Amino acid sequence: MGQGTIAAAVIGKKYRAAIAAYSRQLSDGHLRLSFQQEADAFFRRCALGVWARGGEVTENQVDTYNVICSGENRPARILYLELCAAVASAPPFAPPGFYSQIVAADRGTRRRRAEQFCELCSVLLLLFASAADQVRRAMTDYAAACVAQLRAMAGGSDAPGRAPSQDRPAEPVPAAARPDGAQEQAADTDGEGETAKPQPTLEELMAELDGLYGLERVKKDVHSLVNLVKIRKLREQEGLPVPAMSLHLVFMGNPGTGKTTVARLLAGIYRAIGVLPKGQLVEVDRSGLVAGYVGQTAIQTQKVLQSAMGGVLFIDEAYTLASQPGGSDFGQEAIDTILKAMEDHRDELVVIVAGYSNLMLRFIHSNPGLESRFNKYIYFDDYDGEELLAIFRSVCKKNGYTIAPDLDERLPAFFRDLYENRDANFGNARDVRNLFERLVSIQSDRVAQLESPSREDLMTITGEDFDRAEREERGEDG
Repeated sequence: MGQGTIAAAVIGKKYRAAIAAYSRQLSDGHLRLSFQQEADAFFRRCALGVWARGGEVTENQVDTYNVICSGENRPARILYLELCAAVASAPPFAPPGFYSQIVAADRGTRRRRAEQFCELCSVLLLLFASAADQVRRAMTDYAAACVAQLRAMAGGSDAPGRAPSQDRPAEPVPAAARPDGAQEQAADTDGEGETAKPQPTLEELMAELDGLYGLERVKKDVHSLVNLVKIRKLREQEGLPVPAMSLHLVFMGNPGTGKTTVARLLAGIYRAIGVLPKGQLVEVDRSGLVAGYVGQTAIQTQKVLQSAMGGVLFIDEAYTLASQPGGSDFGQEAIDTILKAMEDHRDELVVIVAGYSNLMLRFIHSNPGLESRFNKYIYFDDYDGEELLAIFRSVCKKNGYTIAPDLDERLPAFFRDLYENRDANFGNARDVRNLFERLVSIQSDRVAQLESPSREDLMTITGEDFDRAEREERGEDG
């Protein structure tokens, strides 16, 4: 381990102590239970986000990830390659579901539970950073931006340093629980039991789909799928025979290509045309389905399935459920449970599995049950240079930033090179978001040195900021 690295066992001890201390401060039993149930999944997502801003994944980070569990049962042990994949596709930061309840409980009182939670997040995110061989500035900047977003939510307004995940054009902020557990992304009520805003119409959902950057092949496939389902419904109404059809889907493509966004839209579309009664999206991956002991995986998977009934279950990196040589077969138990639910609840549940193209093909073809139920594939192409540039400009605009002319001239060539020289770690829109976050941090450092910055100073990202970001990327001094 590198100098200053904290061992996983020590991090785990500090983590559990901090979680227990905060939990004791929550006098409301329902709120305390929500926190206890969701905290581990949330903070594991945070750890992935922090490590995504660092260097190579280490065994100490693997051990740290596995000890971030304050419950009685240890989670299924994640392997080194699994954590590398999870870090490479780390979800955008989003406040946990229980945080809105904490903010609501503080209103009209002198309690500071929301602020204390922000402090807890700040401490733990920096603690996770210390699991790496080197704590990099990008990691601490990310931690600060996450806490700023939480404080903005508590204060009812955005903060300049908020993590910009909600404005990512192709993969917005669903509170994803990728390697950490299931999280429902749409619901019929808000956190206080009041009726939520009206559900979007089919026209609105299709317009949102068509407004996504790139993804032309995906849009065409979704339009064809929607037309097929609509005609099936009309034939049913006319008493005409309707051929058997599976609505379950395989999404194949690299990280950052909008798979989660399209899954969310499809869930709403299926609801709008009467295929599903609720249309919520529940996102999960292996660690949200697989438990560490015999018999527990089926129970855990059943809970996830129950939360997805009436909507769409989105399983990211589904290929990790396949049996590993010399490993446990708990993933197969999850697969069997899901296949049975798909058979028993054909009118209540749609399952979408997603991941890298080659791995997903091998996964589907490895099991006759999977192959018979998943026969529709949607491919998500990488964004090209022009699309990456359009996404970057959109993120800047939505967050209230402008691009200086000297930088604007350089960006087309930069994003063209980024696309043409992409490798296995290419993150598509996620790379755009990471670049934007670095530039915002660097711009903030520069503007903070000005005696009386103007509105234009506060908004403008310059070529100088970009040059510094490139130097830092190469490991040179700023």
